[in-house]
Amino acid sequence: MCSTRRVTVGAAQPILSNCRRTVLLLFLLSLYYYQAYKQEENPYMRLNKEMKHFAFVFLLAILATVEARDGFVRTRGIHFMLNGYPYYANGFNAYWLMYTASDPSQRFKVSNAFREAASHGLTVARTWAFSDSGYRPLQYSPGFYNEQMFTGLDFVISEARKYRIKLILSLVNNYENFGGKKQYVNWARSHGQYLTSDDDFFRSPVVKGYYMNHVRTVLNRYNRFTGIHYKDDPTIMAWELMNEPRCTSDPSGRTIQAWITEMAWFVKSIDRNHLLEAGLEGFYGQSTPQRKRLNPGFNIGTDFIANNRIPAIDFATVHCYPDQWVSSSNVQYQLSFLNNWLSAHFMDAQYAIRKPILLAEFGKSFRGSGYEAYERDEVFNAVYYKVYASAKRGGAAGGALFWQLLTGGMESFQDGYGIMLGQSSSTADLIARQSRKLYLIRKIFARVANMRRWRRGRSSKGFSGSGGGNGGSHVGN
Repeated sequence: MCSTRRVTVGAAQPILSNCRRTVLLLFLLSLYYYQAYKQEENPYMRLNKEMKHFAFVFLLAILATVEARDGFVRTRGIHFMLNGYPYYANGFNAYWLMYTASDPSQRFKVSNAFREAASHGLTVARTWAFSDSGYRPLQYSPGFYNEQMFTGLDFVISEARKYRIKLILSLVNNYENFGGKKQYVNWARSHGQYLTSDDDFFRSPVVKGYYMNHVRTVLNRYNRFTGIHYKDDPTIMAWELMNEPRCTSDPSGRTIQAWITEMAWFVKSIDRNHLLEAGLEGFYGQSTPQRKRLNPGFNIGTDFIANNRIPAIDFATVHCYPDQWVSSSNVQYQLSFLNNWLSAHFMDAQYAIRKPILLAEFGKSFRGSGYEAYERDEVFNAVYYKVYASAKRGGAAGGALFWQLLTGGMESFQDGYGIMLGQSSSTADLIARQSRKLYLIRKIFARVANMRRWRRGRSSKGFSGSGGGNGGSHVGN
């Protein structure tokens, strides 16, 4: 996924060789300290806190010197990278963007949402790139599309680009809302296929063909506003195979595993610019039976570890709704569940999956029994603390996206989780504060990397560090 930029430091081969040796030695040195950082339990490799943080920052700064700078978000190890620097996403969900933008008279709401989000430092939005049959569909029959809806999605991408917000675009729904897998199965049935379950979405060659055609159509779409094909647009951070895939007819997980593997490689055969994730909620499966005790009683045929280990999946996702999943428990237990859930998944992403992880959905509904306003802020505080703590120590957590952002005039989309940044002052303050903290981490990495580049540039031109001009001397053989 990551392309490497060649760096020419001078015409003289000895200088080039010395620079390469220096970079290699510094890399190995920083890697040594980073390993020490991760192995605190080894009494012979203990480092003080400052040295451990320095080692991590220095390692990422070195990696940054060879990272692609084309505006696409990429991954390197357990981190997201953008233009050579570690990237952290503080973001939101807004499934309604395409639907609203399909009506030109309502597009100002999309613009307002992006403007309000950007003013609070939010940098990633997750939304739907599907609407199958039903009212105002994107795809009204397999392979046949509503141009008005597609133009709405074009507008969403162009506005996100304007406000420097990256997009995660989901390609189909597990649920009946906006059609989902049920609609795909019904389309196949109407064409003579004998299918007994909505889960045949994952098994039927005909249905899989419908889905792959949709993927191909979306990825190859030419945006009328930007003049860029979707697959070539760095505004898009990632594709999502499905919103919350579930296959309860096969709790072993084999069906979902096979489907993700097949479809992930298909997406990559069309588009290798963008990241890809599966859309998982994070439920553990058969590959880690000892972890299944963390599940909130669900057995839905997914496997957090095995599904995310698929090579064509670039990063892991997790969702968390304690107020739904353990709804009979009190608020304190729900917060405890949230903390344990995130700790386990962040750790497993780092050490078992070895890829970045994004908390792609979380929230707190104000419609719950006995709801108090401070309870939502407690959830946001807990999530943001976990993400920031992981980022600060170089962990795998790459950010969190709350469900969901609304703006003025969107009251009909309120599901209890919606946040209007202009009306939720305390929550809005938390969101802006988290954005600032993640930005500062990225800024520190950038500063260290830039300092390294500057020093390397002076060295390659023959400066000694204390002298200048032609009086400098090369270092090395």
